[in-house]
Amino acid sequence: MKTFKIAIGSDHAGFKYKEAIKSMLLAEGHTVRDFGTYSEESCDYPDFIRPVAEAVASGEYERGVILGGSGNGEAIVANRVKGIRCGLCWNESVAIWNRSHNDGNIISIGQRTISEEEALRLVRIWLATEFEGGRHIARIRKIDGE
Repeated sequence: MKTFKIAIGSDHAGFKYKEAIKSMLLAEGHTVRDFGTYSEESCDYPDFIRPVAEAVASGEYERGVILGGSGNGEAIVANRVKGIRCGLCWNESVAIWNRSHNDGNIISIGQRTISEEEALRLVRIWLATEFEGGRHIARIRKIDGE
């Protein structure tokens, strides 16, 4: 499997899965930077998600993983950063389509919506999926306002 430089972040509601995903990624040889949060103490997710998105958008990191209770707010924050194509993923098909059709560079996961085992599996699948290119390139250019 190809290894990536990955930025990861969560709020308190995604902290447990963030820690599990970070451990898995490191064990699989990826370079990982944890942008926080660092506990289950209540916090505001934009404080941790925006820096992940900015690090991916700048090219410092190739991919990003963000987590929260539902993953919705986190995806919204990430997608406010130019150059980010973040998808909220809750099953294998959606994770594959995020990468293969949208060249997604950040995956958002809701800790309250799927099991930890499924979250780990989705991140692995998402990282392994290649962008198809072709007809999808024109759509991505439209997303990016080109």
